[in-house]
Amino acid sequence: MSLEQLYTEAQKLSTKQIRDDIVQHLYETSYQLCQEGVSYKKAKKDTKTEKLDAIFTSPIFGFPIMIIMLGIVFYITIAGANVPSTLLADFFGWLEKYLTALFSFLHTPNWLYGMLVLGLYRGTTWVISVMLPPMAIFFPTFALLENYGYLPRVAFNMDRLFKKVGAHGKQSLTMAMGFGCNAAAVISTRIIESPRERMLAILTNNFVPCNGRWGTLIVFASLFMAAGFTGGIKSLVTTGVLVGIVLFGVIVTFFVSWVLSKTLLSGIPTHYTLELPPYRKPKIFDTVIRSSVTKSWSVLVRAVKVAAPAAVLTWVFANINIGDTSILQHAVQFLDPFGKLLGLDGYIMIAFILGLPANEIVLPILLMGYLSTGSLTEVDSMIDLKNIFIAHGWTWLTALNMMLFSLLHYPCGTTLVNIYKETKSKKWTFLAFIIPTVIAILIPFIIAQTVRFFGWM
Repeated sequence: MSLEQLYTEAQKLSTKQIRDDIVQHLYETSYQLCQEGVSYKKAKKDTKTEKLDAIFTSPIFGFPIMIIMLGIVFYITIAGANVPSTLLADFFGWLEKYLTALFSFLHTPNWLYGMLVLGLYRGTTWVISVMLPPMAIFFPTFALLENYGYLPRVAFNMDRLFKKVGAHGKQSLTMAMGFGCNAAAVISTRIIESPRERMLAILTNNFVPCNGRWGTLIVFASLFMAAGFTGGIKSLVTTGVLVGIVLFGVIVTFFVSWVLSKTLLSGIPTHYTLELPPYRKPKIFDTVIRSSVTKSWSVLVRAVKVAAPAAVLTWVFANINIGDTSILQHAVQFLDPFGKLLGLDGYIMIAFILGLPANEIVLPILLMGYLSTGSLTEVDSMIDLKNIFIAHGWTWLTALNMMLFSLLHYPCGTTLVNIYKETKSKKWTFLAFIIPTVIAILIPFIIAQTVRFFGWM
């Protein structure tokens, strides 16, 4: 290292130390003034907030409690969304019968029926069925934790980790928001004052699985990773696999943040001075209504806007032939060699490409390709679903790399639109697309080639 580089590094360390010393001095001075100027009729005792903070922000208990708390939120979201999602899907399926009867009564052409009902209607209603229940549960639950005063403690605990990778402690809040919806999480980065650190949060938020990807992750963790187990053990193994996938996404978030903070977004992390608010009883009704209406509904509307054209496009590609083969099959044949390198196949690659507008339609598009039905498809049971995948050569490696690609790949169309609106920059929007895409290609490629090299299949 040259003398100039050593001098620059010394300046950075010196500046950081000066900032820390100033903040510490201000805190100590404020505390001393309060001690001298404030008197208590009775001997001061630890308040409720201070007692709880001794636990929630403890170096020993803080992180385990935080993981358990977020785990509970995830469990409530996933388990609680199953019934309403099924009810919505059944309702839309019931309504589709009447739409079909109406189109038949009007003697509409088959192509119009296919495009509007099998493509547009099914695509948009499945997005609603999959997205609305988890968001309606996650956002209010998350908002209740915020209203209670716990989320600032999460940021306090995570501050040290994010500062080590050149990011901001508040990024933990935006990252947690991404578990509900990455598009909403991009908007939530407004809480980060520093433009550099806000950009870090925007560019890395995609590595947190949103509710649109939870379905894919849960299905393949259950079908393949926990295939040898039954009952409660199977659920436990599935949960463990999902936790591992999520933690891997967090590790990638830290790594990419560190690389960007040393290259495109270099700089000294902003000192995070956080005044922890007191714990308070949340206004449950107001919080639930506000979160459900303002957040869930607005995000859902944006998702439907981009998912509807994708559903129509999927139907068109599957039903227009060039020669004796559909456009969809031509695309599958073209992408298949590349997909094989990643331990995947051409059907999976085209499903992710056509699923760009909304992650929820990736699995239905994949099934449509495998079954060659020409319309978005669901199957009746998990056993039928697994048999379809096995018939097309799936193994545990295919399922693992499918899960990793789903976790790491480019943001959905709604999120990309929000990134452009927030950054007003085509450059940063492109980087938000290309960075996760490259990582999503590299990691499955390395895993697939390693497994094949050592003959682990």
